[in-house]
Amino acid sequence: MAANLRNQNQLLSKMAIGDGHREKSPYFDGWKAYDKYPYHPKERPDGVIQMGLAENQLCFDLIQDWLIKNPEASICSPDGVLNFKDTAIFSDYHGLPEFREAIAKFMGKVRGDRVKFDPDRIVMSGGATGAQETIAFCLADPGDAFLVPTPYYPGFDRVLTWRTGVQLVPVFCASSNNFKITKSALEAAYGKAQELNIRVKGLLITNPSNPLGTILDRETLKEIVRFINEKNIHLVCDEIYAATVFTNQHNFVSVSEVIEEDTERNRDLIHIVYSLSKDMGLPGFRVGIVYSYNDAMVNCARKMSSFGLVSSQTQHLIAAMLSDDEYVDRFIAKSKERLDKRHKDFTEGLKQVKIDCLNGNAGLFVWMDLHRLLKDQSFEAEMELWKVIINEIKLNVSPGSSFHCSEPGWFRVCIANMDDSTMKVALSRITDFMHQNKDQNTEVKMPARKLCRQSGLKLSLSRRKVEDFMLQINMSPHTPFPQSPLVPGRT
Repeated sequence: MAANLRNQNQLLSKMAIGDGHREKSPYFDGWKAYDKYPYHPKERPDGVIQMGLAENQLCFDLIQDWLIKNPEASICSPDGVLNFKDTAIFSDYHGLPEFREAIAKFMGKVRGDRVKFDPDRIVMSGGATGAQETIAFCLADPGDAFLVPTPYYPGFDRVLTWRTGVQLVPVFCASSNNFKITKSALEAAYGKAQELNIRVKGLLITNPSNPLGTILDRETLKEIVRFINEKNIHLVCDEIYAATVFTNQHNFVSVSEVIEEDTERNRDLIHIVYSLSKDMGLPGFRVGIVYSYNDAMVNCARKMSSFGLVSSQTQHLIAAMLSDDEYVDRFIAKSKERLDKRHKDFTEGLKQVKIDCLNGNAGLFVWMDLHRLLKDQSFEAEMELWKVIINEIKLNVSPGSSFHCSEPGWFRVCIANMDDSTMKVALSRITDFMHQNKDQNTEVKMPARKLCRQSGLKLSLSRRKVEDFMLQINMSPHTPFPQSPLVPGRT
């Protein structure tokens, strides 16, 4: 068997047989545990509940109701079949004009109509995954790097690095200030990259944050824009959770608003990633968007989009749906309302057993703090607790270490991908576990948190693998690639 596998591998490329996909991670291991024995209320009531999938399933009734009332939107219905030919024949990679116009309008509406988006700058892609990779290909060469504040979505390790040869340099953020991105943290990461002779081409931020469920305030965004202008590097803003901000105390602020207010900044360095996977709950439609203020970037990304287009059938349906202003307004309002209720119900349930979460107001998840349940404050102890949660409590939650969090004991728990009854089962399992282990549920005095903290720009990596500080320092095995088709930021 092993010999046969070796023979097969000899026929494949280094990329194909390498581990660039990053599947050897507890983030993906949890999914595999769920796939083996998924929860079902009748057939498998003791199965694993999927709480590792950031998906919005709270508003499908609204979507289904709209489809019933608008059958002509589907070319596969008697009412829409007359549009079948025009939709089925070849469409170039610019996308249907009505689709780009509807997307641009929706992006503005999600941001409170405080900013307008140009349909001619809308570049479609196969989901946010394709959009992120397209940007990496356009902006960076193999060996170049993007700064990424921690904790960050584990998929970035695969999406941004696997095929592009690009590296990720973590910007370590701490719980002491609710993981806020600071100028000093950005400077430290940038400086460390320079020490290692790594060319930094950009900064990638997620706003709202995955996994934190928080949003960046206007001043922080302004500071970030100033930073990337000072360094003359690109800023890639992942805003795929923009419509999931569910409280009115703090409105979502897009980077597009900040650069509209500050006209002196170089707009050529600003790029936005968007999709309908989270805000509309349509990940299966694979609607990803690259929106750039850089003309060369738009032209390059549009050519690259031919490798991962959105089907014309999907464009046709989405254009009709998002052009219905009354429906869109109602959907956004209802989605926020239901997310707010789900978040309150779940976090209140956790509070009953003295489990805290980071104070968040966005996203499809909570950032749960279980550090006091660890036998010691280490990532090994975090993994031991995670295995108990997966194998005994039967919940697929994701450990903070898989998000490159610099402190052990944090877990991302997705709460919008299930119905109310399943959420209650998940809460009851957590409650039962906490009651059974109540003797261990005492506050642990936390040591001074100095994990991965800079001291004279030298990092202590004793508790983390080196790659958790600097992913793929060496050139990927599939390099060299041709140079980036896009020139770097202006000098």
